[in-house]
Amino acid sequence: MKFKVDENLPIEFADLLTARGYEATTVVEQKLQGKSDDAILDACLREERILVTLDLDFADIKAYPPSEFPGFIVFRIPRQNRKILIGLFQRAISLIGQKPLEHHL
Repeated sequence: MKFKVDENLPIEFADLLTARGYEATTVVEQKLQGKSDDAILDACLREERILVTLDLDFADIKAYPPSEFPGFIVFRIPRQNRKILIGLFQRAISLIGQKPLEHHL
């Protein structure tokens, strides 16, 4: 599976995914920071990458039907500091692969 980590998440997410054998890049690495959601989604579609983000807009299945996109992982937690996010992702990453992510939210 291939992933794109949004600019609102620590870049370490991509490192954690890569360490697990997945292909991962970041919005920042691809110089897409500050670009519109549509531009980021276009890149995800071209590259067939699941978007990992904090942006709740992508959880709107009417606006972004998962079946039409490579997939989304949207994190929503009350405290979003770097240490908490990385710790959460370290625990959550083991769930990847247990259920299909492609074309899902």
